[in-house]
Amino acid sequence: MKRETLLLIGAGGHAAACIDVVERDGRFTVAGLVGSAAEAGKQVLGYSILGTDEDLPRLMGRFPKALITVGHIKTPDPRIRIFESLQRLGYLLPAIVSKHAYVSKHASIGSGSIIMHGAIVNARAVVGRNCIVNSQSLVEHDAVIADHCHVATAAVINGGARVGKGTFIGSGCTVREGVTIGERCRIGMGQQILVDCESGSDRPGSAST
Repeated sequence: MKRETLLLIGAGGHAAACIDVVERDGRFTVAGLVGSAAEAGKQVLGYSILGTDEDLPRLMGRFPKALITVGHIKTPDPRIRIFESLQRLGYLLPAIVSKHAYVSKHASIGSGSIIMHGAIVNARAVVGRNCIVNSQSLVEHDAVIADHCHVATAAVINGGARVGKGTFIGSGCTVREGVTIGERCRIGMGQQILVDCESGSDRPGSAST
């Protein structure tokens, strides 16, 4: 079966990790990447950077499907801006799931989200649009991850927990079952979240990645 092409929007370190997932997914061939003006003409893992955001209308004619490969640590705003821009232009934003991840057939993954190597998304869990569920992380049964979130490496979102739109959950965090974390929170590395967090909460960890 012929693979479809996929344009990657973002050309940094997260893009390299996403390329590996896309290659393993097997449904798509990476068409190339979109980066900054300084990056144009360079390559990432052998794939060319074809242009900048200004070239997206032109590139859509050749590559109608795209994946956002800009990371999210300090703020979700760049990913949200790109997501909304791609939607306005008419791009299709498939969900990408690593063959080394497990996503229950009873779970839901929104458009433009990526489930990376070793991640688990269990039964009746919901992952919204434009999310990153990073390597070795766990989204347990009945948990809800809203749009534009990043669940970082080895984080654990326990059963029935809810994570609000645009929130970052740092590496190695554990979120207690049933806890609600509001929108646009930033939960630092290694934090244990045992009670609800209001929107906009910033809980620094031992590091910010």
